[in-house]
Amino acid sequence: MSDLLQQIKQLKSFEEQAEIKIQTLGNFVLWRNQEKINDKEWSRDKSMQLFQYFISNRKKNALHKEKIMDHLWEDWDDRDFKVALHGIQKVLEPNRINRTEPNFIIRQGVSYQIDLEKVWIDVEALEKYVIIGNEAFTIDKSIAKIAYKNAIELYKGSFLPSRIYEDWTSEEREKNQLLILGTYITLAELMLDENPLESIRLAQNALEIDATWEDAYRIQMQGYLIKGNRPQALKTYLKCEVILEEEYGIAPLPETKKLLQLIEEIH
Repeated sequence: MSDLLQQIKQLKSFEEQAEIKIQTLGNFVLWRNQEKINDKEWSRDKSMQLFQYFISNRKKNALHKEKIMDHLWEDWDDRDFKVALHGIQKVLEPNRINRTEPNFIIRQGVSYQIDLEKVWIDVEALEKYVIIGNEAFTIDKSIAKIAYKNAIELYKGSFLPSRIYEDWTSEEREKNQLLILGTYITLAELMLDENPLESIRLAQNALEIDATWEDAYRIQMQGYLIKGNRPQALKTYLKCEVILEEEYGIAPLPETKKLLQLIEEIH
C-alpha cells in the first residue's frame, strides 16, 4: 500500500475512533464517544462560542485569553472566560475528576488551543484529504480521486452557518469554500473522459456554492460535448455569460469563448 493510501486509511480510522468528533460544515454537531450531544448540554451559548472560536483558530499558536475575549465579546471579565471554559470541559469530559488536566484543550499559562491529535474536526480532515489528493494528482490519479471523494463527502454546507455574521468565522468559511470548489472542479476534470455525467454533476455542485465559478461551466460544456449533447453545451455557455454579466458586468474568459467556438463548429 502506498504512503498516500495509508494516510487516507489513517484519517478514516481517526474519524471512526476519535473520542470527540465535530461537524462544523452545514451545521454544528458534536459526538462524544460516538454519541451525538444534545445542544442542551451546552448550558451557555458562550461556552459553545468559545469552543467554536478554538476550532476556527485551531492552526494558530496557543490563543491568549484576552485576545480571545476581545474577539468574542465587547464586555467581558475573567469570570466570563472561566465559566465558558468550564462549560466546554463539562461537555467534552463530563466525568473528569476536578483539578485534573483536561484531555482535549491544551493550556499553556493563559493561552489555550484544541488538541488536534485527539479531536476529529471535519474541516481539518477535509483539508488533509485535499492535500493528499493534490500530492497524488501527478503520481497516481486513482488515489487522488479517492482522496477528493472523501473530502467532498465531508462537505455538508458552509462553515458554522449559525455564526455567519461573526467576523472570527469568515476566514475559515472562505478558505473552506475555495477548497471545496477547487476539489469539485479537479475531480470533475479527472472524471471527464470516463464519466462525463458525473463531471457535470460535480460542476453543478460547485455552481450551487458559487454561481459565477467559470471553471464549472467549462466542465459542463465539455461533459455535454463528450455526451454528444451540443444544444445543452451551448445553453450552458449562455447561462455562464448571463450570470457573469449580471454579477460582475464581465464577459466569459477567452478559454471559455474558445470552447464555445469549438462547439459551434460541430454540426
